[in-house]
Amino acid sequence: MEVRRGTLDVDDLEARVAEGVIDTVVVAFTDHYGRLHGKRFDATHFLDVGFGHGTHGCDYLLTVDMEMEPVPGYRYANWEKGYGDFHMVPDPTTLRVASWLDRTAMVLCDLYDTRTGEPVAVAPRTILKRQLERAARAGYHVKAASELEYFLYTDSYREVAEGGYRYPTPAGWYIEDYHLLQGTREEFYHGRVRRHLAASGIPVENSKGEWGRGQHEMNVAYADVLDMADRHTVMKHAMKEIADQEGVSVTFMAKPSMSEAGSSCHLHVSLWDGERNVFPGDVPMGPIRCSDLFRWFLGGWMARVPELMVLMAPTVNSYKRYQDGSWAPTRIAWSYDNRTAGFRVVGHDDSLRIECRIPGADVNPYLAYAGVVAAGLDGIVDQTEPPEMFDGDVYRAESVPHVPRHLRDAVELFAASDFVRDVFGSEMQQHYTHFFRSEQQAFDAAVTDWERIRYFERI
Repeated sequence: MEVRRGTLDVDDLEARVAEGVIDTVVVAFTDHYGRLHGKRFDATHFLDVGFGHGTHGCDYLLTVDMEMEPVPGYRYANWEKGYGDFHMVPDPTTLRVASWLDRTAMVLCDLYDTRTGEPVAVAPRTILKRQLERAARAGYHVKAASELEYFLYTDSYREVAEGGYRYPTPAGWYIEDYHLLQGTREEFYHGRVRRHLAASGIPVENSKGEWGRGQHEMNVAYADVLDMADRHTVMKHAMKEIADQEGVSVTFMAKPSMSEAGSSCHLHVSLWDGERNVFPGDVPMGPIRCSDLFRWFLGGWMARVPELMVLMAPTVNSYKRYQDGSWAPTRIAWSYDNRTAGFRVVGHDDSLRIECRIPGADVNPYLAYAGVVAAGLDGIVDQTEPPEMFDGDVYRAESVPHVPRHLRDAVELFAASDFVRDVFGSEMQQHYTHFFRSEQQAFDAAVTDWERIRYFERI
């Protein structure tokens, strides 16, 4: 088993606690939005009780909105059921130093029903693990990498909030895509993030400027997909806390400003049999040579985009990003090394992989990767052929199917999908349909700045 700098096992933790190097353990899980929730344990008590037995949390946390208000209408947990507990069980493979925090370690949890002892079916990490179990039964495992983009602002989170989130000041003042001078000005933050992630068991490849003012991208090393989803989750949380410490702010909104590029989370995925990437082969597809498994995985993934769009674009804001000529894909096509396509195939031989450019930075990685695995395996089972490779500017391809244009459209496709019900189960489908509909309804009831500016005087 690979041992990475910053990862811990129980013996490492015991030694560091005895030395006084660690005195706190953050015990965490993600909600539907991908936010971390949990508790801070005294490290000695965690070793005595928490590591082996876990802890409990209120099950309402899988029914709340962004404001932490319990949303009525869920079957999983509600006022009639009294909002009981679930069991938070630490996964020891996720134990790591949280080097950006003082004398602190962190561990991620799986959630279990306190009555049945079964995994909570609607918990994001459970949903991904069940798809990986399907892959394992078929003889495969999945490797992936998240390319997470974000905007950095010189205002603190409190200052941005007190200003009504209207006009935060970007850390850069011109487009900084690959631009080293602008990157140097922001290195006080990005450099600190790279160092803390590397010291916390998350190997970093690089960071770079992106196509926006104050926009950057952080890339971490390819890994098995569950490990990558964990890395993605911890990275995003750490980046917010490090920004807080520096008196600045970062946002992972998909489209924080009409005048700037959106922020994506490109997913790089390949399918493996032991130590062998099964995507390369002898089948010619455009400039690549691939296997039938590659063709069918790609075909299945592309075919299921409309039904699974909510798992890649989970908020109302997600869909503001899909604008022609914006670097965000608008159509469901594949090409080789073509950034106008929703699916960009890159690499060769063992590095051959599919890069999906559809998800935004607001994505919950457990749900997005669960959708990828489910759709790709379905393609292999049904031997789904992808469309012909598109050559040229996909933005101008009017005949190529468009991604769903609004959350409202996407959630209804998800709700009506027999594929979603069969692969994820009716409980998951009903639960997340309600979650995404509730998000849409909250927006529909809101009065926006756009409306006030447009109508206050002139209507």
